[in-house]
Amino acid sequence: MTPLTHADVKAAADRIRGHIRPVTVVAADPGSFGAAEVWLACEFMQHTGSFKARGALNFIAAHIDADAMPAAGVVIASGGNAGLACAWAARRRGVAATVFVPTTAPAVKVAGLRALGADVRQVGREYAEALAASRKYAAQTGALESHAYDHPLIAAGAGTLLTEICEAVPGLETVVVAAGGGGLFAGFAAAAEQRGVRVVAVEPEGSRALNAALEAGEVVDVTVDSVAADSLGARRASQTALLLAQRGDVRSVLVTDEAIVTARRELWDGRRVAVEHAAGAALAALRSGAYVPAPGERAAVVLCGANTDPSDLVQGP
Repeated sequence: MTPLTHADVKAAADRIRGHIRPVTVVAADPGSFGAAEVWLACEFMQHTGSFKARGALNFIAAHIDADAMPAAGVVIASGGNAGLACAWAARRRGVAATVFVPTTAPAVKVAGLRALGADVRQVGREYAEALAASRKYAAQTGALESHAYDHPLIAAGAGTLLTEICEAVPGLETVVVAAGGGGLFAGFAAAAEQRGVRVVAVEPEGSRALNAALEAGEVVDVTVDSVAADSLGARRASQTALLLAQRGDVRSVLVTDEAIVTARRELWDGRRVAVEHAAGAALAALRSGAYVPAPGERAAVVLCGANTDPSDLVQGP
């Protein structure tokens, strides 16, 4: 398998330019992380509330450009965010979208999918079950099968975010990002290689697909039990993510659910930013000491999504 390359990310950037919101990057409070210089990449303000819009638009646009979009449209399985992005990109390009999600998907995401005009099918309790149903649907209807993370066009689109962060923070040394199935991580790792940027992949202890693959030396199935499972609940990482993690300047770290919840609340209490637990996972790596930047290190933490029910962030009277 040929790993994703920086050229793939550049092609994606050219394809989606003008249709994606450029990321806003803000400095963390001085001294918040010792003597390191830390920035927050606010990708939760992206279309559909997450970075997934980048990969979905790249995937659909590339197939339309190649005259390879079937009349049945596109189908995808998702914990929520990838489905939202696919539905948004499909509507933007006049394509029908069918989205399979687990029955455990947050109601806010299901409602968002329907608002975007997607045909929503809820199947099973885990992403893997929704994925199996989506593949059966694709075989029966001829719909183009997209993927939440394991496709080079999806990952390359996600990688365009790292390019923008590097442009916003000259001299960036490290980027800290949550990892689920590995699409965002793979895109980042491909874009980071040429720029000499370290990628810190953060996963919950109860959902560690990439970490387990690195430990085993091959892609393996893991159990999924985490507060962030709706976004980081893949049973296995992509082969591309593993290959890039093995060869690049990559750190794989784990954080507890407690640390994730604390970091997410900190963003609300300190900045009135309501993000998903997945976004809290990246910040939790620094707050918990899972990754400790060196004095003077320039690091960016990716706040990757905001499709969450914020009611649990609001303190009672």
